[in-house]
Amino acid sequence: MFGKLFGRAEERTAAGPHALPAPHKQNGMYTLRALGDTRVLALVGAARLGDWEAVKAALAPFDLGRDHQILNELEELGRLQTWIGRAVEEDKEHRATALLISGARHIQWGWEARTAARASQVTEQQWRVFHKRLRIGEEQLLEAAELRPEWVTPWRRLLTSGRGMSLGPDITEARRDAALRRAPLDLETHIEWISQLQPRWGGEPGQALRFARDTYADAPEGDRIGCVIPMAHIEDWVESDETGCLKTDEIREELRRAAEHSILHPGYERRPGWQHDFNIFAMALSLAGERQTAKRVFRALDGAFTSWPWAYFGDPEKQFARHQRRA
Repeated sequence: MFGKLFGRAEERTAAGPHALPAPHKQNGMYTLRALGDTRVLALVGAARLGDWEAVKAALAPFDLGRDHQILNELEELGRLQTWIGRAVEEDKEHRATALLISGARHIQWGWEARTAARASQVTEQQWRVFHKRLRIGEEQLLEAAELRPEWVTPWRRLLTSGRGMSLGPDITEARRDAALRRAPLDLETHIEWISQLQPRWGGEPGQALRFARDTYADAPEGDRIGCVIPMAHIEDWVESDETGCLKTDEIREELRRAAEHSILHPGYERRPGWQHDFNIFAMALSLAGERQTAKRVFRALDGAFTSWPWAYFGDPEKQFARHQRRA
């Protein structure tokens, strides 16, 4: 009875022992930091200080070779590149880990230099810096992958750099296959490939959605790989000239079923950063007008906002807050 009144039981799980307390909400929301986890916050803090020994200690609970979200937290830190090179050169025992972090940071740093502007608006100097940083990142990631052949995270980043360097389908497909051999249901690799298949990167209309549907067809219940469906629809929305292109009964039904099969399924594991998965569904469901399912997703989020994928909007925080109110 109470589950019906206040939300399904699987949507009201208790916070884990390492969960960060939610900060004060503004406009009914707050920006998620450090994946909502105290251990990740300690890791980020150590990296900001350039304390390599503390970084290694803070990494102990995590598998950086498979956990893209932990690596994301490090690669986005400004100035990390000013000290991580010393760890690469001096710490032979943990050289692969330092190479992975440095390589990922250089890829991100390269895209920061390029900016999100259209190619025609990027200056010649920006292009030079962009490609220089990507080349360094590629060299480091390839060495990390050689040192630790079981890791999947280097290959996903090599997809990003390969797209930026226009390396062509043979190389990018080989990198995709390398990642998926190591982790066949790796969500971040699939999402990266969904972007690769968009027309703006040389793909054909509908190609990414077919790839997502093929991936999802045999997905286990409760697996986060279900996020490929909303992400493919969001990417189609980005490509479309029609803002209401997702508002069809077929798409609403597909999104609802995918949500119930993955993030809303009792078997879904809320690991650090689970809010990112829910934000993907929240945005897609909102764009499609599937309000009942969106309401369940926003209720579980309880105001936790992640910039991705809402950054596709010019005013992501306002859009999150608006759609949350509507749900």
